[in-house]
Amino acid sequence: MTRIRLNDVLLVVAPIFLALFFTTVILLAVGASPWDAYRNILAGAFESPEKIADVVAACVPLVLCGVGMCITFTAGQWNVGVEGQIILGALFATWVARNLLWPQAPVLTLMLLAGMLGGALWGVIAALLKIYGNVHEIFGGLGLNYVAQGLAIWLIFNPWRPADGATMSGTDPFPDPAWMPRLAHLRVSPLAVILALLAVVVVYFLLRGTRWGLELRAMGKNFRSAYLLGVPSTPRLLTAFAACGALAGLAGAIRCSARYGRMIPDIAGGQGYLSLLVALLAVSRPQWVPFIAFFFAAVGVGSPRLELNMHLDSSLGGVLRASMVLAVMMVAGLRMLLNQRRARAAGETPSQDVVESGDAAG
Repeated sequence: MTRIRLNDVLLVVAPIFLALFFTTVILLAVGASPWDAYRNILAGAFESPEKIADVVAACVPLVLCGVGMCITFTAGQWNVGVEGQIILGALFATWVARNLLWPQAPVLTLMLLAGMLGGALWGVIAALLKIYGNVHEIFGGLGLNYVAQGLAIWLIFNPWRPADGATMSGTDPFPDPAWMPRLAHLRVSPLAVILALLAVVVVYFLLRGTRWGLELRAMGKNFRSAYLLGVPSTPRLLTAFAACGALAGLAGAIRCSARYGRMIPDIAGGQGYLSLLVALLAVSRPQWVPFIAFFFAAVGVGSPRLELNMHLDSSLGGVLRASMVLAVMMVAGLRMLLNQRRARAAGETPSQDVVESGDAAG
């Protein structure tokens, strides 16, 4: 038993050391000091309250999209269309901000709800393409991402262009009531953080403590068997994609309201694809998403220091995150092999004991 527990601990810790080893080899190959590189990343992320606030702010959309993807992953679906769902959420929220000149509380509430609606609709479209068009969710999601990006650019450069001309900086700034309140002078919104943590709690209990979550897990284990056992697969797929899209749309509404105060062409900023890695590392467990998202956000905020202080490309932070995912997948494969060996050993031992006891009786 002690040996098994030690193996489990090693399998959890191993991906971290593998990722650091891989990144260290790259740093040594280019003649840089690994110690200085890691120290600069940490300093760039945590050297001041402003930097820590930036890390927390960058963490919010990753948490929302990550827990959303835990829903579709549980159902066995790769919702790669999260990037487009972020954009649609931001577009719906922008429409509210531009057209409803209300006080802050109602306008922010409607912006967040509109963002969730936009993301949910885009997610449902991906599900409908899969169910009725036989389009794999990966290809359908990627296609919808490009459509959403094109729609955003058209709106920004045509109906929503500023009076002095359209630019890549986006629309005119939102009216003051449409700005999500921030914490003092820091670029983080307490309301956004609360919503992200609330999403983690809600999704955790939905997946672990409801019939809906149980049926999604059954579909993820064996889709056809779940269908034959009476699980309503079509409604469950639609609700899973809608729930994931709603959380991604909420992330889009928060990014345009709390971070930029306007709609910009690159409002998603690759957060949808990055949250895919977060959900993969979390193994569809929402409770782990905030910790993994915080690590990714810290690396993203701290990496520019590599270029400023060490003349290294800041994309090295992306290498560190990608190597972490690769290491986790390698260790997961090793874990699967070990579990299979344990299962075979457990199945063989009783039969050998029976044979030996029979021989002794004879």
